Amino acid sequence: MNSIKSIELGATLFVPAIHKDLNAIVCHAKYPHLKSLLIDTEDGVSEESKRDALQNIASLLKIYEQKELFVFLRPTNISVLKEMLELEGIEKVTGFILPKFSLSNAEEYLEIFESLEFALMPSIEGSELFEPSKLHQLKELLLPKSEKIIVVRFGLEDMLKSLKMRRSCDVSLFDISATSVVLGNFIATFKSAGFEVSGGVYPCYKDVDGFIKDVKRDLREGLMSKTIIHPNQIELTHEQYRVSREEFENALEICASQEAVFAQNSNMAEVVTMKPYSQEVVLRGEVYGLV
Repeated sequence: MNSIKSIELGATLFVPAIHKDLNAIVCHAKYPHLKSLLIDTEDGVSEESKRDALQNIASLLKIYEQKELFVFLRPTNISVLKEMLELEGIEKVTGFILPKFSLSNAEEYLEIFESLEFALMPSIEGSELFEPSKLHQLKELLLPKSEKIIVVRFGLEDMLKSLKMRRSCDVSLFDISATSVVLGNFIATFKSAGFEVSGGVYPCYKDVDGFIKDVKRDLREGLMSKTIIHPNQIELTHEQYRVSREEFENALEICASQEAVFAQNSNMAEVVTMKPYSQEVVLRGEVYGLV
């Protein structure tokens, strides 16, 4: 059973499996503040380098010793996933991203992990993003396996591709009509069923102010954990996950209260409805500290 909370992932660094510093990053010799990483063999690796990517992972697993870092593999497809599961030392990784997760392959993906203990992150990237009824079907397929799933991911770039759009660094996807509808429905569908949803990549890695705004917007939208593409974004993400002392103390009070409703800072605090959010705030404070 998966016991990892989505907020514990922090900034999840995207690392192609052919990266020259792969071993140093995974073994925590580089970026010691990193909490989780994604070793990619899909979009971040060219077709000509796919076999090299798998070989690099095989070599890494022979020397890798588990640490506090959460390590996830993203296979190219189900066939490559099956190859990965046969690698010596594969039990050392935390889990897998399930790319192109759809109604056509969901049952096969989930059947593969039926008797395995890996944590999972299904990534929904296809036409289901735009069809609420199909998202609902995927949610129903995932519910019986919810104990294995840390977060459900959406293919942000795949969504933009389908809409023939490219994002601008200074505009949030939540402020564009088409993308806000898609993302809002996705978040509501999965979060209302108890799943967490991770934040999408912010591609403008030199734009510090824009990235900070993007992380803050993720938090406002209830998205926990953030896939990043540059190590400079590690600490920037974790800083935004810190909470104010007032917010932390308010959350503690709500979590500990035996009353149904009470006055808190001139506002109504209703324990039953506010407790889930308050628990997340307390966890954020415990993991990332207070401002």
